[in-house]
Amino acid sequence: MGKNSGFLDYKREVPGRRPAAVRINDWFEIYTPFPEDKLRLQGARCMDCGIPFCHTGCPVSNIIPDWNDLVWNGRWHDAIRVLHSTNNFPEFTGRICPAPCEAACVLGINEPAVTIKNIEKNIVDRAWEEGWIVPEPPLVRTGKRVAVVGSGPAGLAAAQQLARAGHSVTVYEKADRIGGLLRYGIPNFKMEKHLIDRRVEQMRAEGVEFVPNTAVGTDVTVARLREDFDAVLLAIGAEHPRDLKVPGRQLNGIHYAMDYLVPSNKVCEGDSMPHQILATGKRVIIIGGGDTGADCLGTAHRQKAASVTQFELLPKPPAERSELTPWPLWPLQLRTESAHEEGGDRDWSVSTLGFSGNAKGNVKKLHGVRVSPGPQFEPIHESAFDLDVDLVLLAMGFTGPIRSGLLDGLGVGLDPRGNVAADTVSYMSSVPGVFAAGDVRRGQSLVVWAIAEGRKAARGIDEYLMGSSKLAD
Repeated sequence: MGKNSGFLDYKREVPGRRPAAVRINDWFEIYTPFPEDKLRLQGARCMDCGIPFCHTGCPVSNIIPDWNDLVWNGRWHDAIRVLHSTNNFPEFTGRICPAPCEAACVLGINEPAVTIKNIEKNIVDRAWEEGWIVPEPPLVRTGKRVAVVGSGPAGLAAAQQLARAGHSVTVYEKADRIGGLLRYGIPNFKMEKHLIDRRVEQMRAEGVEFVPNTAVGTDVTVARLREDFDAVLLAIGAEHPRDLKVPGRQLNGIHYAMDYLVPSNKVCEGDSMPHQILATGKRVIIIGGGDTGADCLGTAHRQKAASVTQFELLPKPPAERSELTPWPLWPLQLRTESAHEEGGDRDWSVSTLGFSGNAKGNVKKLHGVRVSPGPQFEPIHESAFDLDVDLVLLAMGFTGPIRSGLLDGLGVGLDPRGNVAADTVSYMSSVPGVFAAGDVRRGQSLVVWAIAEGRKAARGIDEYLMGSSKLAD
């Protein structure tokens, strides 16, 4: 794979980011173009490692060494065919996946890993530019009807696979546009939404029907869903946010992260949001140090917050890979997102004790304390502090899917964590003909896991309907 001595001859290079002082004034993607000649050299760094552990790191089992080699040799059209054989939407994963494949790269044992994620993104972007990505409608229709509830990455991947297998697929989405959290949870500076639009158009041409502004369980009853379709896939995500139950939580100005991010994304789509939560001119505190917190941080920068502080309950990770997570495991280490480069303060081992406000009921202070590492997070003596604040954003993750309505109506079984219980072979729930994939089944996770589960669930549904399946998972 690649050039025999490529990993010795060439150093890892990644695209540059537009200057922070410039990019916080717009909502466009932050990376600058990466020249083709440099990209081919990055493909050349892929070793003939014998056992490509990048495969085990990648949830969709991308055939990474093959398309790295094809890029090195300038065979771009072949590269997109190999890439699409395992991943319906590499333009999504090439932008917002944290790249567990790179963490598992054999070269990464003692050298910087191959730039797998950037190569993936450039393969698919070039394929779109060249016109190589076209609708692939089925030659034969099966007459079977499948409802996909939810249009995030799991639902979209399953819908495309099922449509190509010849089934009539209808995707229901409660929001006004297709894409789920890809559309409204991820800011444009990480992934511009025209990328979703062109895939939706491709899928429409393949026969997929999209029905937005429709909540299944209310707008469409569960009884009608079961009557009209031969199979149902639940891909509704895990949207129930984790709350912070402390004194003062009821004050104005304390919001869940998604209540902040969704309107911001709608404005970027051209919508008018008269009651939008804005960080403009405010002292902002983000509670939660993960990806959602970083999305809030970058959004607050672009809304010109007066200041932004991000707190994390866990201790600060080490600068390099922790010995507790050796190769090829996903490494525990400090990660700096683009939003962190743009400003704001980060702090770790901080627990929020409560909030206090003014006479109008608006939050004005956060009361916190530093805590020791360990499962109990014991408060450190005399470490309590107060911090002025005008807007608090809770980005502490999600506890599972919303159960009222659809899930309760279907009567599907739940696992101990409150997710829909389904096996990892057929992806069928406890209710025959009802399947589950993505966050609704596994809990809050990565886009790449959602695509992987959507593909596997599509194969399970195809086998359920037809007795066998030729779909790849």
